[in-house]
Amino acid sequence: MAAPAPLRMGTRASALARAQSGAFAAELTRRTGRPVDVVIVRTQGDQLSSEGKAPPGGDAAGVFVRALDDALRRNEIDFAVHSLKDVPTAEAESLVLAAVPARADARDAFVVATRHAGVTRVEDLPRGAKVATSSPRRISQLLRLRPDLVMVAMAGNVDTRLQRLEEGRADALVLASAGLDRLGRSAVITRRLEPGEMLGAPAQGALGIGCRADDEETRDSLLRMEDPIARATASVERDLLQFLRGGCRAPVGASASVVGGRLVLRGRVLSLDGNECLEDELSELFELPSPSSPSEKSPSSLSPSPSSSLGRLLAEKLLARGAARLIDAARA
Repeated sequence: MAAPAPLRMGTRASALARAQSGAFAAELTRRTGRPVDVVIVRTQGDQLSSEGKAPPGGDAAGVFVRALDDALRRNEIDFAVHSLKDVPTAEAESLVLAAVPARADARDAFVVATRHAGVTRVEDLPRGAKVATSSPRRISQLLRLRPDLVMVAMAGNVDTRLQRLEEGRADALVLASAGLDRLGRSAVITRRLEPGEMLGAPAQGALGIGCRADDEETRDSLLRMEDPIARATASVERDLLQFLRGGCRAPVGASASVVGGRLVLRGRVLSLDGNECLEDELSELFELPSPSSPSEKSPSSLSPSPSSSLGRLLAEKLLARGAARLIDAARA
């Protein structure tokens, strides 16, 4: 019997992208028997990062995604591995989010320079300390905790940022816990910030696996990696962002979880200086989809999670309290 043909996986060139896509490919092969060939795709976001520049704002920008989507449409790859928080909430023409695998830690990581021995919390930093982050979401929540902190931009990969931290360019920095875990750098984390301190970005810690909508064979293989809870929680967080019309650079935090048979969504919108904070949560009943084998699924049923209005409803509550004003002011 002939061996199955390899699936061509598109991934960005960064160390983190290679680490998370490599782990996904290994598990996909284990579950399906399909070998995976790696195709490196250079994105605009990678180019900007290498030049020390922050990507432009706006959810539609998709600077880390667009080149991979284009490679899919040109049939140069069979599927692409994205950090789901980088994927625009608007649907991409002719493509589908075929799988959302089990989600990693969605919390942000607080990393303190080793010269500040004994500092384990944001509140413990020296007065006027410099914290490295260019994320409006992180900036606003840090200033909410400590208005005296000074925010500094720091581009580059994880190792570069850690080196600059120790060189004295900042006293602490904030990164995604999931990224550090996937790179095997968890030991540098001083503290994982809990939701009361900082809500993560919508879909933080989740991967999104995209493929062509008409490629049923690839979709069927990728579906074996689907985690219904990961898709449900990431989806309602992304819906919240979409209906807030926030974009990926807005000061919006979100956290969803399944607790006691209910899907609970918490959202937070802040002014960029942290002085104003709107926060609320909603929940609804949640039932896992009935298990069935991929061979029993029709092409139209390959997106397995049921739709939810939770993100829209929470967005409406926050908009009624003035969230649009805070988001617009942050953009300006």
